[in-house]
Amino acid sequence: MKKSYTFLFAIAAFVSCRQQPQQSEVPVAQGLNKFTDTTLQQLYTLQDERKTAELLPFLNHPKAQYRQEAALAFASVQDTLAIPQLLTALSDTTTTVRLAAAYALGQIGHKKAQHALIQHLNQEKRPAVQAELLEALGKLADAAGVAYLAGYQAPNATALAGQAWGIYRAGQRQQHTQPGIAKAVELLAAVNPFEARLAAAHFLARTPKLDLSVYRQPLTTAATSDASPDVRMAVAQAFAKVKARDKATVLSGIAQSDPDYRVRLSAIRSMAGLEFEEIEEALLAGLTDQNINTAVATAEFLQANFQGVSSVTLQKALSQVEDGRVRAGLIWVLLRNSPNKPQLSKQYQQVYRSTQNPYDKAHLLKALSADFNNAAFIAEQTFAASQPVIATYGMEALVAMRQQPDFPKKMEPDFAAIFRQGIGSGDVALVGLAAGVIRDPKLNYRDLYQDRTFLTQAQQQLVLPRDMETNIELQKTIDYLSGNASSATPQNPFTHPIDWALVQTIAPDQQVLIKTEKGDITLQLFVEDAPGSVANFVELTKQQFFDGLYFHRVVPNFVAQGGDKRGDGWGSSDYSIRSEFAPLHYREGYVGMASAGKDTESNQWFITHSPAPHLDGRYTIFAKVVKGMEVVHQLEVGDKIMSVALQ
Repeated sequence: MKKSYTFLFAIAAFVSCRQQPQQSEVPVAQGLNKFTDTTLQQLYTLQDERKTAELLPFLNHPKAQYRQEAALAFASVQDTLAIPQLLTALSDTTTTVRLAAAYALGQIGHKKAQHALIQHLNQEKRPAVQAELLEALGKLADAAGVAYLAGYQAPNATALAGQAWGIYRAGQRQQHTQPGIAKAVELLAAVNPFEARLAAAHFLARTPKLDLSVYRQPLTTAATSDASPDVRMAVAQAFAKVKARDKATVLSGIAQSDPDYRVRLSAIRSMAGLEFEEIEEALLAGLTDQNINTAVATAEFLQANFQGVSSVTLQKALSQVEDGRVRAGLIWVLLRNSPNKPQLSKQYQQVYRSTQNPYDKAHLLKALSADFNNAAFIAEQTFAASQPVIATYGMEALVAMRQQPDFPKKMEPDFAAIFRQGIGSGDVALVGLAAGVIRDPKLNYRDLYQDRTFLTQAQQQLVLPRDMETNIELQKTIDYLSGNASSATPQNPFTHPIDWALVQTIAPDQQVLIKTEKGDITLQLFVEDAPGSVANFVELTKQQFFDGLYFHRVVPNFVAQGGDKRGDGWGSSDYSIRSEFAPLHYREGYVGMASAGKDTESNQWFITHSPAPHLDGRYTIFAKVVKGMEVVHQLEVGDKIMSVALQ
C-alpha cells in the first residue's frame, strides 16, 4: 500500500519518533518494543485509566520523549483540563512534542484552543508541525477559524496538505465556506501533492449539503485522470453533488472503464436521481463486475432507487447473478415493483425455506420485506431462527418495512406488537433494533406504548459491559418515550487493564496470519501505538477465539469486519478495553477496533478497503495489512475465518 508524498513522510516521522528512543537514550534491544521502559508503561497505564491529574506533570518532564508521550496520551483521554498545558507545549523546543500537543488539542476539539493554534501557526517554522496545527484547527474551528483555514497561504507542500486536511475536518463538523470549497477544488489539480488532493477530494465527497455544479469540469478531470484511485474514487463520490446534462454520461463512462473497482462503484453510487434508461448499461455492467463489491453496491443502489427500474432487464440480470446478497437485492426490487406480489412472494418464501446457508437466508428475509404482506412470515422466521444472523436480519427487514413512506397504517398495531416482542426476546440485537425504531420521531410511537415497563425490564436483563450497545439503545428509547432529555451516555467501567507482561513479548513488527476461505491475509501489529488493543487481539488469537468465525459485515469500498461470535455484529465480550488514538490515519488495509463508542471495544475488528479519514481519531488503529490485500478486496459477508495465528 502506498503511503507516499511529503505530508505522510512528516506524519510517519512523527509516529516513528513516538516509537523510537531519542539519540541520547539507551537503545531498545533488537526485537523488543519500547515498553521495556517502565516509565512508558506508567504513562500508557495513566492514559488507559484516564487519569489527567497524574499525566499532567509529565508534560513538564525533563525528558522530551516523556513530554511527547504525555501529550499524545491526551489524544485518547480528551480532557479539556489539559488544554492550558498542551497550549504551552506548542512552544516546546522539541519538534515531536509540539506535534503531539497539536494532535492532542485537535482530538480534544474545544474551540478555546483556536486563537492559540492560529498564533502558533504564524510563528511555527517546521512544516510537519504547521500541517498538524492546521488539521487540529479544522477539528475545532468556528466560522472565523474556518475562514482563516480557507485563506491560509501555505509556505510548503506539507503545510498545504495540512491545510487541506484542516478544511476537510471542518467540513465534517459542517463548518465550511465558499472560499473553502473553491480552495478544495483548486487543490484537486494534478500539480498539487497527493495528500492535498486526497484531503480535498474527501472534503468535497463527505461534506453534506454542497452544490458542486459550477465545478463540473475540474471534478470531471480529477475523477477521470488523477493518477491515484484514492483520489478518483472520492471525486467520483463528490460528483453526486453535481447537476449537469452530461452527468449520466460521465458517471457511466467511469463505472465501465476505470481499472479500480472502488472508483467504478463510487461512480454508480453517485447516479441517484438519474433516469434508469440513461444508466442502465452501466448498472448491468456493475451487477456482473469482476469484483463482488461492485456488484453488491450496484444491487444496493437499485434498492435505494427502485422506481422506474425495468423488471424485464432485472430478471435478465438475475439469471446471470450467483451471489446470494446481490440476488437478494435484485429480488427486493423485482418484488417491490411487481404487480403480482402474492405470487412472487410465495415463490421466494419457498426459496428461503430451501436455502441452507444462514447468510443467504438472512439476505432473502430482507428481500421479502419489499412486500408488506410478508410481514407475518418475516416475523415468524425472525423469532423462530436458531442462528442469530437470521433473526437480526429479519428484525432489520421489519424495521425497514415500517420506515417505508407508503407503510399501510392499518398494520401499525401488528408492527407495534412485533417490536414489543423484540424488546421482550432478550436477544441483544432484536432488543437494540426494536428500541431504535420505537424512538423514531417520525413514527410517533409514544401513544402506542403507554406502559413502558417492558423497556426497563429488558434493560435490567442486560449484562454489562458486554451488552453496552443495546443498553445505550434502550436508554435513548426510554428517555424519548418518557419525554425526558437524553441521559448521559452510559460509560463502561474500567475492568481490563493492559497486560504489560504480554505486551513485552510482542515485537514491534509482530505479524499475524489470517487464513480465510478466499486466501491468506498478513497483518503487522502496531504494539507501540496501541499496546492495549494489540495485547487484547494477541490474547484472543492465542485462545483461538477468531478461528471458525465469519466476516459478518462487508461494506463495499469501506470495510470488511469480523471477530463476532454471534456472526451478526452484535456480539461482544464480558469486558471492554480502552480506545487508543495515535497519530495514524486510516488508509487502504488499515485495521481498526470496532466499537459502539469511545472505550467500548472488545473483540470485533475491521480492515479498510480504502482511505477512511472520517474514522481517524475515533476508532483505534492497531494493525495494517502487509500482504494479501487482494484477498481483502474479494471478501464477502459469510466468508469464513479459518484461523488466526501469530507469525
